[in-house]
Amino acid sequence: MNQSMNLIDLHCDTLYRLLREKEGQDLKSTDCDVNLSGMREAGTMAQFFACFTYLKDHQKDQSPEEGYEECFHQALEMIDLMEKQCALFPEEIAPARSYEEIIKNKKDGKISAVLTVEEGGILNGNPERIRLLYEKGVRLMTLMWNYENCFGYPNSRDAQVMEQGLKDFGIEMVRQMGELGMIADVSHASDGTFWDILKYAKGPVVASHSNCRALCTHPRNLSDDMIHALADKGGIAGLNFYGAFLGTEKESRIEEMAAHVLHMIKTGGSEFPAVGTDFDGFDGMEHMDVPNMSQMGRLWEALRKKGLSEDQLDLIWGGNALRVLKTLG
Repeated sequence: MNQSMNLIDLHCDTLYRLLREKEGQDLKSTDCDVNLSGMREAGTMAQFFACFTYLKDHQKDQSPEEGYEECFHQALEMIDLMEKQCALFPEEIAPARSYEEIIKNKKDGKISAVLTVEEGGILNGNPERIRLLYEKGVRLMTLMWNYENCFGYPNSRDAQVMEQGLKDFGIEMVRQMGELGMIADVSHASDGTFWDILKYAKGPVVASHSNCRALCTHPRNLSDDMIHALADKGGIAGLNFYGAFLGTEKESRIEEMAAHVLHMIKTGGSEFPAVGTDFDGFDGMEHMDVPNMSQMGRLWEALRKKGLSEDQLDLIWGGNALRVLKTLG
């Protein structure tokens, strides 16, 4: 694989794994899907590390509000964990809070670590938290996971839930995110929430790890209308490697990945698709054609064989994500 390729992966759950399941491991020693040697092999320029929190881990007999308080503190723990990783391996990985810092890190031979939050419910109705997270380096927020929260409503197989959108607090926060310079992420949102985010966002909007509903009808995926609308706003979607969102429940197949990328290009143009692996964020796969970050060259090769040009591949691999990051100012 050409090491000069500048891979930007918009979503992994490696911090959650390191904090919850791999105690004592670090980004160099871990057997997680994303680690330092794998990123080197992939030619990674920037990895977006999600601070994902799972309400059910914390709620137990408490109210959702009490559970989300604990989730907030867990997200702060993950931010600290990422800072520790960068301090442990300063020659290999460095934090990045802007397009300029990503470019500088690349010149210095370092991978950029970009912090994100997956589950806006950790704000728990407290508007000050958005600025606090921004100041700690968070540059993208996935507004919800799979539960209703203070922002609005998640993807669902229940048509009534899918129609629900942003709450008043969510509208205000989406506006503030744009003003601060934080990307609003529509992955996991209900259809109603998706359209509201596009309506109210003052800054960039992406789907960090979502595929195409035309090829796989899962409610987590984007309809063609959504792809058109997101592309028209200059947004992008990161290809998710989870089999259930690609089309085969227990397998992550490269043929299906390629089909989703081609459909994204056909529907949203070459400046629409990106990479959002969701590595370390799902279980239950019996087979994965691209099992971890070190094997990303397989996808590049598969897409090249489908007839994509070097320029198109460069856009998917990192160019489209860089364009969005540039708009943060």
